[in-house]
Amino acid sequence: MVYSGVLTKMQTEFSEPIQYYLVFKNDFIHVNQLLNKTISIKLIGHQCLSCGLDRPIYRQGFCKSCFFDKPVAGDWIMRPELSTAHLDQEDRDLEYEKRVQLQPHIVYLANSSNVKVGVTRKTQVPTRWIDQGAHEALEIVEVPNRYLAGITEVALKDYVADKTNWRTMLKNDIKDEDLLEWKQKLKAYIPEEAQPYFIENNTETHINFPVEQYPTKLKSLNLTKTPEYSGKLVGIKGQYLIFEDQTVFNIRANEGKVVELDV
Repeated sequence: MVYSGVLTKMQTEFSEPIQYYLVFKNDFIHVNQLLNKTISIKLIGHQCLSCGLDRPIYRQGFCKSCFFDKPVAGDWIMRPELSTAHLDQEDRDLEYEKRVQLQPHIVYLANSSNVKVGVTRKTQVPTRWIDQGAHEALEIVEVPNRYLAGITEVALKDYVADKTNWRTMLKNDIKDEDLLEWKQKLKAYIPEEAQPYFIENNTETHINFPVEQYPTKLKSLNLTKTPEYSGKLVGIKGQYLIFEDQTVFNIRANEGKVVELDV
């Protein structure tokens, strides 16, 4: 069966294992059901996730114009410490920024390739951890706005990583960590403004991904360079499709591309 549509990050359902869905305008695919089946992917165009025009995708699914103009791509998205809505200061659109920034945010530890610190809106737990391919995660603080979460992350990255090594994550070359122990180690380094929001009593969340075969050598599929590809799906982890020939395809990194899927 042939499906076509604009790629956006896979939607997920927290279960054993994680359930994945590719959602298009008029249809959706339950990706778990495609395991051990051959999938063909063909690039047929582009569609900016903001303006909807057929323009080359610059970053995060946006064309260059929207990436530099639209509030959904403001610098504070990737660097939450730059948030200013709590000061009533506008970056690109104060109404939008207040709506997103002035809500509960979580600073967390996740183990996907190594222990890392990260920030997400409370409503995105555990989705954010799933998207990163973390097999265990733990909340550290819950703060009322994005700025406090951002300065906490900045302070903690002096003592723990803030990036995931995607190759290590996909190879599953990782070890279990005691995140509760890490949380206690890092407590002293939380900024004074965020100390009252430290979460004293909680437990790790464990995540199981639908992967039947992990790759040992990775080949990343770039649709711009290779607009057509076909392979047997053997796993899904984070926002990656893993194929039997050790090709991996990052759905999130290809948002805004219009594809045709033959499954």
